[in-house]
Amino acid sequence: MTLDADDLRTLRAQIPVVVAILVRRGADFASAEDAVQSALVAALESPTVPRDLRAWLVTAAWRKFLDEVRSATARGAREARDADAPAAGEVSERDDTLWLYFLCAHPTLTSTSAVALTLRTVAGLTTREIADAYLVPESTMAQRISRAKQRIAGVRLDEPGDVATVLRVLYLMFTVGHSGSVDLAQEAIRITRQLRTLLNEPEVSGLLALMLLHHARRRARSDEHGRLIPLDEQDRSRWDRALIAEGVHLLQRALGRQRRGPFQVEAAIAALHADAATAAETDWPQIVAWYDDLLALAPTPVAHLNRAVAVGRADGPQAGLAALATVATDVPRRTAVAAYFHERTGETALAAEEYADAAARATNLAEQDHLARQAARLRGTSG
Repeated sequence: MTLDADDLRTLRAQIPVVVAILVRRGADFASAEDAVQSALVAALESPTVPRDLRAWLVTAAWRKFLDEVRSATARGAREARDADAPAAGEVSERDDTLWLYFLCAHPTLTSTSAVALTLRTVAGLTTREIADAYLVPESTMAQRISRAKQRIAGVRLDEPGDVATVLRVLYLMFTVGHSGSVDLAQEAIRITRQLRTLLNEPEVSGLLALMLLHHARRRARSDEHGRLIPLDEQDRSRWDRALIAEGVHLLQRALGRQRRGPFQVEAAIAALHADAATAAETDWPQIVAWYDDLLALAPTPVAHLNRAVAVGRADGPQAGLAALATVATDVPRRTAVAAYFHERTGETALAAEEYADAAARATNLAEQDHLARQAARLRGTSG
């Protein structure tokens, strides 16, 4: 089958629609998802390109499902099942696709399982691609996805979904590391764009804006050796201004609806960083104000930590350390922030020890390397 890039994108975009259609017709979720994946393989092996890729995928997947039913049941049960199976017909694409987002982010699933199931069912990635992205064996990821399918097997189609849970899953997908041919950040952006076309919620636009504003800095975050470059030291000419403009536009429209949520506030903070021509021109007092708003909406430990950083940049390192004192000691990156402020108060020996401690705790290799180099630099300075 000769599929061009547009055909492949169209097929991938139809996966959640078709899975949901099969479930509406009576298939269980796991069987529907497996049937769609099998139909995709058949599509790639077909010698001709169907005119209507969605209709073809629905037909092929439904046949795969019925074939599986026939091979797995006795003749009498098979005939009863076939007799009860709803005929093909129009199904609400909007409702079905939106429901599938909620199903993949079901509260009974762990965050890792929810992301894996979303990547498999909504993004259309193979189990091997997802395993490569998470740096785990394919068999491990297959078991994880299988358990997630089993857990939600009895969920009804009419159960209400939690938008906030869906958005958290997508943001987790965006922030998780990636490797090989699978770029989870790009996949999260693509899926969030799809969700925005289905759900008229300002927080969806806020999340998409946040992703785009962060993603715009991606090329400037590391050097040619893969070493992390802090925000203050990044070459801002390498930031993607088109993504920044799109993110700011989405954010402005979302904020204008007067239904402010945490992702909109975080996007506003990211927009202030993007708006500064140089690090010195960053409007830190305004960022502190936005963090105050964020804490009123979502008082998370990470938000408290980031506010302490902003206070230190706005009012000086001593003020930052005072704000940091209210943050729990087990919050990730807290020690690195303390090291940053202690260096700026002249306590280089203490800062060096804190950077080394932070490096030992870091789970990201690039971050670990950066913090270790900061510790070595200060140890050389302090003798």
